Amino acid sequence: MAGPKTGSKIQIHSYKHDGHLHRVWDNSLVLKGTESVVISANDKTLVTESDGRTWVTREPAISYFHSRYWFNIIGMLRDDGIYYYCNISSPFVYDHEALKYIDYDLDVKVFPDMTYDLLDEDEYDVHKIKMNYPEVLDRILHNNIEYLLRWVRQRKGPFSPDFVDQWYERYLTYR
Repeated sequence: MAGPKTGSKIQIHSYKHDGHLHRVWDNSLVLKGTESVVISANDKTLVTESDGRTWVTREPAISYFHSRYWFNIIGMLRDDGIYYYCNISSPFVYDHEALKYIDYDLDVKVFPDMTYDLLDEDEYDVHKIKMNYPEVLDRILHNNIEYLLRWVRQRKGPFSPDFVDQWYERYLTYR
């Protein structure tokens, strides 16, 4: 599986475990595209929900996807610092239509001071029963939460100093 071409614009599709489309982001610019890592950027991007409602993102964001890890990371550049929204999800796939992943409800919000909150545990518990998540999946997801939190504490990957700023500077060269 080849990744999307650097400099191209792609859609990002989020699905639920039962296969239904959850959310679509239009026009994300690929800053790095390989078969294992995709780093993209967007600003004021149209987002379409599964029920047809739409909204537009408020600030520039750098997104990090990996083909091995069960999470993706969005660094949002705000006036008072970089906020991270981390989706606990399947690893991404790219099929030339879009970058795709399964959203597993659990999210980690990381603040500029690197404190964090685990979100949507109730939603996860409901969907785990409703969509019959296997026990092995539950273990994989919780192990990857721990792995993600280690990255936060160690300031690794997208949480490292200047990661988001450097990729945002590269994004600005395309505008």
